Amino acid sequence: MSAAKTEILDLNRFDVLSAARLSPNLAGKVARRQANFGASSVLFFEQPIEMVKAEGAYLIDAEGRRYLDVYNNVPSVGHCHPRVVEAITRQVAELNIHTRYLNGVVDAYAEDLLSRFPAGLDTLMMTCTGSESNDLAMRIARIATGGQGFIVTEAAYHGNTALVTEISPSSLRKRTPAPFVAVIPAPEARDGRDVAESFAASVEEAIAALKARGVALAALIVDTIFSSDGIHADPPGFLQKAVAVVRRAGGVLIADEVQPGFGRTGGDEKGEGLWGFQRHGLVPEIVTMGKPMGNGFPMGGVVTRSDFVARFCEETGYFNTFGGNPVAAAAGHAVLKVLDEEGLVQRARTVGAYFRRRLEALMGVSAEIGAVRGAGLFLGLDFTEPSTGAPDAALARAVINALRARGILIGAAGKYGATLKIRPPLCFSNADVDLFTDTLAEILVQRRAGV
Repeated sequence: MSAAKTEILDLNRFDVLSAARLSPNLAGKVARRQANFGASSVLFFEQPIEMVKAEGAYLIDAEGRRYLDVYNNVPSVGHCHPRVVEAITRQVAELNIHTRYLNGVVDAYAEDLLSRFPAGLDTLMMTCTGSESNDLAMRIARIATGGQGFIVTEAAYHGNTALVTEISPSSLRKRTPAPFVAVIPAPEARDGRDVAESFAASVEEAIAALKARGVALAALIVDTIFSSDGIHADPPGFLQKAVAVVRRAGGVLIADEVQPGFGRTGGDEKGEGLWGFQRHGLVPEIVTMGKPMGNGFPMGGVVTRSDFVARFCEETGYFNTFGGNPVAAAAGHAVLKVLDEEGLVQRARTVGAYFRRRLEALMGVSAEIGAVRGAGLFLGLDFTEPSTGAPDAALARAVINALRARGILIGAAGKYGATLKIRPPLCFSNADVDLFTDTLAEILVQRRAGV
């Protein structure tokens, strides 16, 4: 039996047709959501949860039950972190305006953030979301290169504006991406080539395909841990060959750091460095940010070269009313300070390494686990059919809902939805790792026993 490709919003999605199986109270709340939002409503799990509170690595539902959050990278330094809450509260009580006035809070944040990038990446444009950031990055890349084409991986998700949806194959249900987009496989060893060589070869083929359509290359855009493709982090440096191919063709690299950024991948061997691209020894021309940037406060950004921004602004009048407002800047600056003061990048590295060891040990006794991958506190665990090695999305979904029933929240990723997407807040502890891993082991044992 061949595995079926899964659209990103269908991964662990609640089926509204099953609402009749819910309690009357919960069914009523689901009906209210559907009435207000219609087909655009997406809820997690076979039994949706009403959340009312959060703290650290835990969420609390309307009935007071606590859930360990092993999925949500938006509150990167922990749900409702007091330092971030205080910064937002203080600033919104003082001043919140658009960006056409000078404001020291905004400039102090920009200086601190830019200091954490390699030389040459010296200019920040702030937005409200990662989608907006990637849309802006695409427009900048087109003007900087003169090309129109983009290369993306086959299960990529980069956002939901009209332009960015075209480079998000995992969002497209009934059609293929636009002609200016070339889609390539996730970075894996294939055809006798290692990961670096095979990925570079795929990029070469994509450039040729675009050229055959009369489209010149603008950029390769990748989420630098390939999270929607199922998490592909290793070996460090494998992106270099592909990026060299892109640059020879006149294109640039857009590093989408919305998910791997802000320390999630655990930095270098010293636990330093905030960005996934640093694992590959690369300096992208354009970097995009979102979700964890404000620990839940909506904000995003693009960091690039000043000459790119100058050329873009020569051709395009650009202004963002809410991007770069003082409350967002206060939230973002608080996140950077918490990362430093609590040593969260190093924590992601050490706790992530412990997490991976525990999952690999479980893999040794659970034939259903086909692989464990990742870096820092961003890990992927594949479920496969032991007899065939085929992706087992049904098992992944069953495990996700079994974990939810035991008070642990997790999601799926990958082309077939057969990969557990392990991405907890950076305050996660070894004890949290043990709780997750022990519970997963128990679920797998019970399933094998038919319990």
